[in-house]
Amino acid sequence: MTLRKSGLVAATAVVLALTATACGGGASGSDGEKINIGIKFDQPGLGLKTQDGEYTGFDVDVAKYVAKELGYDEKDIVWKQAPSAERENMIVNGDVKFIAATYTINDERKERVDFAGPYFLAHQDLLVRNDDDTVRSEEDLNSSEMKLCSVTGSTSAQNVNKKFAPKANLINYGGYSECLTGLENEAVDALTTDDSILAGYAAQKEHQGKFKLAGLSLSDEPYGIGLKKGDTELRKKINDALEKMVDEGAWEEAAKKHFGPANYEYEPAPEITETN
Repeated sequence: MTLRKSGLVAATAVVLALTATACGGGASGSDGEKINIGIKFDQPGLGLKTQDGEYTGFDVDVAKYVAKELGYDEKDIVWKQAPSAERENMIVNGDVKFIAATYTINDERKERVDFAGPYFLAHQDLLVRNDDDTVRSEEDLNSSEMKLCSVTGSTSAQNVNKKFAPKANLINYGGYSECLTGLENEAVDALTTDDSILAGYAAQKEHQGKFKLAGLSLSDEPYGIGLKKGDTELRKKINDALEKMVDEGAWEEAAKKHFGPANYEYEPAPEITETN
């Protein structure tokens, strides 16, 4: 009886130990627990996964700062690729705690998710080949002869279809890098998205001298941090972190670091509006 009882106690202890190990990814970041954060993997200057497996960009720095203020060390961050068309699904399904991925705040998205911020204001523009001077105004885009490239699920693609160029031949790809290849190979005439994203691509060493921004300010794109709808506590914590990042000068430092090499004249940090 004694031997059997001691064996049962030992087995129970093993089960409890295994259970405690399996539950190491809880909500708090105080004990090395993990946090899943969505970013872009293919946007230089904003969210880029390098060949060395590092993550770099302005959105990455913002996400790291927010995670730190939520109580997570950088080593506890699990970066998740967040394609434009999948961002809402990733949040709703609980795949990520939040997303910082050139995520424009708009009413359609707010039907499914909430936002904190905004933390950056971009403007939609065009990236064209360096020797192309055919596009001088918004009116030049609204033609079936104009082959525009954008990304499925992006605000930029929606703007083309619904606002300023419904007659354009719009080609949607899964990522901006595919559009860039098409632009280089002359399969498309222009890549359209936020000027912040375009500046990042134009500034890459392998692209310098090949492309230029058209200089059109086609829309305002306030970037917010996407989170689960109804999580007002998390939104307040993120907003507080963003305000602290600006006040401490860390926001300006990150902006200069990532946008300076592209000579991109970014807007100052916008006022927080997503509070309700």
